[in-house]
Amino acid sequence: MKKIVIILIGALLLNSCSLYKTFETPEINSENLYRDTILESNVAVNDSVNLGNIPWRELFTDPKLQSLIEQGLESNIDLQTALLRIEQAEASVSSARLAYLPDLSLSATGTLTSLDGADVESYSVPVSSSWQIPLFGGVRNSKKGAIATLEQSKAYKQAVQTQLISIIASNYYSLLMLDRQLEITDKTILNWCKRTETMKALKSVGMTNEASITQSEASYYSLKTSRIDLQRSIRELENALSITLGKAPQSIDRGVWKNIELPATISAGVPIQMLANRPDIKQYEMALANAFYNTNVARSAFYPNITISASGGWSNGTGFALSPDDFILGAVGSLAAPIFNKGLNKANLKIAKADQEVALLNFNQNILIASNEVSDALFQFTSALEKQNNRDKQLESLEKSVAYKNELFQLASSTYLEVLTAEQDLLSA
Repeated sequence: MKKIVIILIGALLLNSCSLYKTFETPEINSENLYRDTILESNVAVNDSVNLGNIPWRELFTDPKLQSLIEQGLESNIDLQTALLRIEQAEASVSSARLAYLPDLSLSATGTLTSLDGADVESYSVPVSSSWQIPLFGGVRNSKKGAIATLEQSKAYKQAVQTQLISIIASNYYSLLMLDRQLEITDKTILNWCKRTETMKALKSVGMTNEASITQSEASYYSLKTSRIDLQRSIRELENALSITLGKAPQSIDRGVWKNIELPATISAGVPIQMLANRPDIKQYEMALANAFYNTNVARSAFYPNITISASGGWSNGTGFALSPDDFILGAVGSLAAPIFNKGLNKANLKIAKADQEVALLNFNQNILIASNEVSDALFQFTSALEKQNNRDKQLESLEKSVAYKNELFQLASSTYLEVLTAEQDLLSA
């Protein structure tokens, strides 16, 4: 009989080998993940070093921006929520690990009975223990799934942190940009006011007309209106950044536009390495791992559970004093195999398999989305540099145009309205 039991258990273990497999990340075809349009001189591809490996302090060197990022990492509500999720996942992992240990419980009872004037005391102090032998992977896969959930929570926290740093830096640079626009506008308003007064003087000697003066005044008031809009935008952006930092709306201490230092070139690196640095991809990978282990848990339900139960303790149920003979000990072994609930187990397995397929589709889909976002960002970088070069040449040409228009006006070969138009174009650029 003992040999038959051993043979049956051995056969079950052989059939359940798949329950002990460890999750492996699916193969990813990295060919053409980036479009060839990003192969510019300012972007290095297929390099072992990529932008995703650079610490944020090395990328954002402005001390005031670094201070703001530190404040955000310390106080941002979304990031604090992500940290709490990690704590929950760690507790789940601890709970899953404890499933390997036997349950132990103590239940003490006592009674006092009065019979014919005599008091009879009885009590028992039983200790019971139950242990499910983890033979068929159910406990193991539950623990692995909990660990995958923990890694997913850590990736989520990293994604929140990365997004937070990005938002703070973007808002900070936008504030510097608005400050610079406000500075240019203030200087232009002052100059325009002086020009309007000059044009009125020129009109008195017949060198210009009322139309030019009217146009100059209209531009002056348009600039003052633009200044109000800029002030509103600055205030709103400061308020939004304050909320991101976990603070009440307030003024933001910042530097100036001319002191910004950004890299002239970036390294995209090997595509698969760049994508591996993205925490959102890690999230979907761990979600797939969790689904993989959940499927194994569903498979393990088809195999029997082997449970050993034991109990022991003291009892004076006879009503006499405690003696070694009053110690009670018992042990029971049980084997429970699914019979009538096999259909339910099949349904649960189908659901788990479907969830795993969905997780795989989501993983593959987000690989494509991530590669698209990286490609767009890299092309945006190279195109921005090209646009900046064109803008510099445009400014140079417009500055010359303003100078030429002023010379022509002084020679009476051009109207002052043409001078104003050239200066408006320069301001817009």
